Amino acid sequence: MKKRIEFRFSGRVQGVGFRYTACHLASLLGLTGWVYNDWDGSVVMQAQGEEENLMQMVERLENNDRFIQIEGIEKQELALEEHELSFEVKY
Repeated sequence: MKKRIEFRFSGRVQGVGFRYTACHLASLLGLTGWVYNDWDGSVVMQAQGEEENLMQMVERLENNDRFIQIEGIEKQELALEEHELSFEVKY
């Protein structure tokens, strides 16, 4: 089932390649959406696709990189963005 979820990741998530890792994983898993560094040191990501691919992306972010250290994840389900075609890093 296709879903769109907004994630807020806290921990050591800025300045460690998190956004670019997320973008690469989204491409591999066929997800759309965006990711950006928030002012409070967290990273916000909205990702859309099959639920199992969304969960696989989060799992890989948690276990993929020795520099990324996720200490907390907040998530909220959102309405689908029907015309979104890609995943991007926002600045």
